[in-house]
Amino acid sequence: MDTLAADLASADRQHQIHSLHHPVDLIEPVLCVSGQGIMVRDITGREYIDGLSALWNVNVGHGRAELAEAAAEQMKTLAYFSGYAGSSTIPSIHLAQRLMELAPGMGAVFFASGGAEANESAFKTARYYWRVHGKPEKIKVISRIHGYHGVTLQAMSATGIASYWKMFEPRVPGFLHIQSCYPYRFFGARAGETIGEAAARELQETILREGPETVAAFIAEPIQGAGGVIYPTDDYWPRVREICTRYGVLLIADEVITGFGRTGRWFGLEHWQVTPDILSFAKGVTSGYIPLGGILMTAAIREAIESAEPGNRWMHGYTNSGHPTCCAVALKNIEIIQREGLLENAAKMGDVLKTALTEALGDHPNVGDIRAGKGLLAAVEFVEDRASKKNFAGDRKIGSRLRAEMKNRGVLTRTRPAEGNHPAPGDQVLFAPPLIITKEEIHKMVSVLCEAVESVLGA
Repeated sequence: MDTLAADLASADRQHQIHSLHHPVDLIEPVLCVSGQGIMVRDITGREYIDGLSALWNVNVGHGRAELAEAAAEQMKTLAYFSGYAGSSTIPSIHLAQRLMELAPGMGAVFFASGGAEANESAFKTARYYWRVHGKPEKIKVISRIHGYHGVTLQAMSATGIASYWKMFEPRVPGFLHIQSCYPYRFFGARAGETIGEAAARELQETILREGPETVAAFIAEPIQGAGGVIYPTDDYWPRVREICTRYGVLLIADEVITGFGRTGRWFGLEHWQVTPDILSFAKGVTSGYIPLGGILMTAAIREAIESAEPGNRWMHGYTNSGHPTCCAVALKNIEIIQREGLLENAAKMGDVLKTALTEALGDHPNVGDIRAGKGLLAAVEFVEDRASKKNFAGDRKIGSRLRAEMKNRGVLTRTRPAEGNHPAPGDQVLFAPPLIITKEEIHKMVSVLCEAVESVLGA
């Protein structure tokens, strides 16, 4: 590390608290200074493949001057104005119209600044909806183990990853967790029952145990992202939709990661022809170039909001709701995704990534599960023993060692550590590269993973 880099790293350690902060992670930070396409460059001039689209969000890739120009032009015209009731801006109106075109079945949009704010809005809206309908006791939210929905207090309570709770207890009451549709690790399926059937049954049993009259909503990611890129079986989501409808439970689709082309569709639930009641989004809507999120809702929920008496209005909002600069960037970002056929490329390259991972690592004795196939979302789960699904001991730090070896070879991505033994997940390497990635770049990324695996685990 040169003098400038060392000085900046020192200043960073002294003055800044980071997300998921601990000083152990700041010893040798990656100080990124520029990016172009799928590549980012650190302060020393070294280049890396961005294997996670920064944080699942730089869908159109780095260095898009069009997005910077859209922001600058809007800032020169009107950088900001309030989006509270009684005022609006042209970019937010146009973006709302565009989102209605992209999300059939939705009737309105509310804008926030990011995914956690979007999910907070979804939970409050679910409660509001039932209260308008004379059912104020419907307040509980069911979510899933390994689900990630943000780390504000209510969103954290929905998040099904215990490490996020540990130092912030108690959680907000009324949040319940059930198993994910995790084919590799699900337990409790009955004879003759598919994993999708079993996971949906667990949802139904939980609703009935708690009482449908107390359950407001079920929230889930179409494909779980931060919790391990967990793909459901194809029979799962249609059953979930039917159960939620039957028992009067709102279905909230957390599309913060899966939206805007990540899975080869505009939204992930399109793969199963399922329409949610509320859809939360963020990240890829602007490709991370500027903060924006929000919720889409059905016409029925919009009607509940707009039919209430003024004294019972929907008292919810954020300073940056409908921020005109953010909305202008989102419009340009959506234009790029459509113009360049990035949904189609994500679908095609997702198949390439799945094949490359399977051919390279499918027979490796420590590879328990490879999850890929719907767009550019993939994970490889490592185990000590394939037959028993026994995980590596935590002190071996297999995930972090694999990440370090990949970084040394020019690929940045995220890993998750083993959480114990089966049915807890093993060490995982996660991939979500920009949607512009090519076949050659995918093979390079997978080749680096293979070299890292050989270094850490042997051939």
